[in-house]
Amino acid sequence: MAAAGQERLRLAGVSKSFPAAGGPVPVLHEVSLTLHAGEFGVITGPSGSGKTTLLMLAGLLLAPDSGGVWLDGVATAALPDAARAEIRKHDIGMVFQKFCLMPHRSALDNVLFRFRYVGGDTRAARDQARDALARVGLAAKAGQAARLLSAGEMQRVAIARALARPAKILLADEPTGNLDPDSAAQVMELFRAVNRAGMAILLVTHNHEWIAHGTTHWTMHNGRLQRQ
Repeated sequence: MAAAGQERLRLAGVSKSFPAAGGPVPVLHEVSLTLHAGEFGVITGPSGSGKTTLLMLAGLLLAPDSGGVWLDGVATAALPDAARAEIRKHDIGMVFQKFCLMPHRSALDNVLFRFRYVGGDTRAARDQARDALARVGLAAKAGQAARLLSAGEMQRVAIARALARPAKILLADEPTGNLDPDSAAQVMELFRAVNRAGMAILLVTHNHEWIAHGTTHWTMHNGRLQRQ
């Protein structure tokens, strides 16, 4: 595990609500968190406590109602959408709980989507995408349509996509939730390897085995984050 270095992510006093028929529903309450290069942060907590919303804010897919989000020291709240998208493309890898794959495209095409706006479908990109699929044990399924894969295989394609290009931070929402024990162990080791190389990781999980692999552990309850 790499020693903690430059600050990669900071959330300061972040709150978020979502509209509902009876009025806004608060989901996050003044959440603060800092993650550095080489740090492996793990967030646990019950379903509905706000963990996924926190990751969406950290990944610049949502904007907070109040508070701020900094990536590599850059305050993102005032940035235009295009600038936030540039940061996502180059600096953030994301593993979504619901995979977010293109069902009629091959596993390889889904991983190549990571390169779509940063160089395109080049021979080098294809080599990197195939290597990422091999690292999650899916080299033989590269040409298979995502809709024909099992849930566990789709999860591994999503992980391969997130890791196909170097990123400064990896955000992962229940990355082993659909995996059998052997595949989960393989993914754990892959995450540990990229973390040792210096990538910051922020992972949300119900699996308490991940806590032992992390450097920092937070728990979330009712939209409030507490460091353990």
